[in-house]
Parts: sequence; C-alpha cells; structure tokens
Amino acid sequence: MQPSPSKPNNGAASRSPRQDAMALMARAEAGELEAVLAGFAPLPVASDLKPPEVGLVMLRGRTGGDGAAFNLGEATVSRAAVRLEGGASGFAYRLGRDVKAARAAAILDALWQDETRRAEVDAALAPVRARLAVQAAQVRAETAATKVDFFTLVRGED
Repeated sequence: MQPSPSKPNNGAASRSPRQDAMALMARAEAGELEAVLAGFAPLPVASDLKPPEVGLVMLRGRTGGDGAAFNLGEATVSRAAVRLEGGASGFAYRLGRDVKAARAAAILDALWQDETRRAEVDAALAPVRARLAVQAAQVRAETAATKVDFFTLVRGED
C-alpha cells in the first residue's frame, strides 16, 4: 500500500535501505562526499545520463503538521544522474546549487547499488551518519529544554 499524498510520512520505518542511503548522501556536506569518494580511488568511469542541473522544487507545509497542505515556497535543488562503466546508475537530489556534490552523491548511489561494494560504501558513510545523529540529538535536547508542561489546578468550589 502506497502512503497517501495527503498525509505526511515523516518516519523512516517505511523507507528502503537505498532510500536511507540516498537521504544520508543528500544531507552530507560536500566535503564529506568528496572525502568518501576519494576513498574509493580509482573510481570507475562515470558518464552523465543527464548533465547535473539546478532547479526549483515546491515546498509544501501543513498547519499543525497534519492540516490541509499549502504551498510554503520554493527551494533550490541540484540533481545528477550518472551511469558507471559497470552499468549501475546513480541518482541524487540535494538542496542548494552545488552540482559537484550532487554528482558525487549520484556516483556513491551507483556504487552503493553494487552488492559487492555496498558494505564498503555504508562503512565510508558511517561518520556522516554519526555526525547527523549527534546533530539530531542536539536539536532534540535544545527543543526539550523549551518544553512547557501545562497543568490545571483544581479549585475548591463550595
């Protein structure tokens, strides 16, 4: 069963392992992607299926997180599609205008799809995953510090 487009799906439980890897590469810093790629030297030759490009996507919002959807605004994204000499294709979308980082993420996606290199790619991306987990924990801690617990006092009525 496909998730309904009218309901947000913020959880990672329904994502495939490839979607998780692609999301990780989309959130990695450009320098982190370049460092990971450098670890795979010599890289197989990668040809562009389409030249890397920059475009816009519409961001959708929901009042209260579950209300009616509305157009919040647009965001700049870079996308890349590559094919390695072995035949594997890789794709990437990243926020921002850095087409080199999008191409690096697409190459890593193609490498990840090769079952013989998947564990190696996952291991190389482990520091990125750890950094993002630390950042998420910091945001949760900062948010928890602002939490207000409301309670009602019961007044004695005669």
